[in-house]
Amino acid sequence: MAEIYDVVVVGGGPGGYVCAIRAAQLGLKTAVVERDRLGGICLNWGCIPTKALLRSAEVFHLMHRAAEFGFAADNIRFDLDVIVKRSRKVAERLSNGVGFLMKKHKITVIAGAAKLAGKGKLAVTKDGKTEEVQAKNIVLATGARPRVLPGLEPDGKLIWTSKEALVPNMMPKSLLVVGSGAIGIEFASFFRTLGSDVTVVEVLDRVLPVEDEEISAFAHKAFVKQGMKIKVATTVDKLVKNENSVTATLKAKDGKTETVTADRVILAVGIVGNVENIGLEEAGIKVDRTHVVINQWGETGVPGVWAIGDLVGPPWLAHKAMHEGVIVAEKIAGVKGVHPLDASRVPGCTYCNPQVASVGMTEAKAKATGRKIKVGHFPFVGNGKAIALGEPEGMIKTVFDAETGELLGAHMVGAEVTELIQGYGIAKTLEATEADLSTVIFPHPTLSEMMHEAVLDADAKALHI
Repeated sequence: MAEIYDVVVVGGGPGGYVCAIRAAQLGLKTAVVERDRLGGICLNWGCIPTKALLRSAEVFHLMHRAAEFGFAADNIRFDLDVIVKRSRKVAERLSNGVGFLMKKHKITVIAGAAKLAGKGKLAVTKDGKTEEVQAKNIVLATGARPRVLPGLEPDGKLIWTSKEALVPNMMPKSLLVVGSGAIGIEFASFFRTLGSDVTVVEVLDRVLPVEDEEISAFAHKAFVKQGMKIKVATTVDKLVKNENSVTATLKAKDGKTETVTADRVILAVGIVGNVENIGLEEAGIKVDRTHVVINQWGETGVPGVWAIGDLVGPPWLAHKAMHEGVIVAEKIAGVKGVHPLDASRVPGCTYCNPQVASVGMTEAKAKATGRKIKVGHFPFVGNGKAIALGEPEGMIKTVFDAETGELLGAHMVGAEVTELIQGYGIAKTLEATEADLSTVIFPHPTLSEMMHEAVLDADAKALHI
């Protein structure tokens, strides 16, 4: 008789493998089906290897500032091949680590591409052979892939997606990045730091458009100061491939056009869910704009079939997928007191230079709710640790409900803010108010003191500005 699992997760990315681990911890017989490598896009072709590349760029940048810190470094250069190889080793190490976790928790890993094949059944195909896997619960965690726009199709040689940009075989002297969200700006930052002439094109009226307007404006100025060319409210009408370059026709909001020729183009215009060939339509599962429709618990509406992560829509973040994976595993196991995902508590981080991080509402969105709000700011230049680090450029911003003191949002730009933001994430989860946060004692000297000052400033009580 065929083995019947309590839970089979389709996709071994951050959401999928975390869901499987939590299910196994709760005593459920669990399997993961993965068609490629454990860890998914995040560990293999996204979050992790990009951070390894950006770390190399950060070191290169600091080496050029050596004299500021009392060091002499001459003839500074880099080896792109070594940088890329290090990034791939980091990704491989973590992917292998997920394999270890599967063994540790006695989770069966099934290699192949899975498709829903009736109630409680999956057809898993590998090398032309198909086997049936049975499960009481199936969790779809197939993730997403880069969006491709008509007329702007990548070819992997001259026009790259994020995957090709992670393993460049040459350092482009000039680069056009289409899209200024987190992915686009991170690659723009990496290649600009290593010397590429970078142009960023954004269809909306500002870079990092999901961030607070003040943070976007600050980051924009910093990028331009670094030598990036940024064109907002601009579309790419056409890409023409030359022998070893690409000519782009750009169209501004006012209708004016111009052409830009670059050695390479990176497309970073969003993602689409991997909804194809997994049997959704046959199963009666609803898809809306390439994403599976679910309720607050991850249920698809088809009994026993759940969905999580990038497959179900924004925010497209690994940590959001992990959290959803835990929620679904605990709901399946009947754990009491499980709470649905609150997207307002999901932090967002962009690892460019300077870093950008946020959680909760922007000032504009808070105002749009009709609430009376209070806003606090604190600049990096007023912080002793930031000055000692040689990182005086940055800002922290807080947004509170003026009547209740609720922390509605927090926004940062500057050194290491991707590490700092979780302090406000904890505050939001614990429903800390402005009054609560103002009494917290922050250690000195640290960058985190600015978080305290930004809270105090919302009530005109900042101490160091």
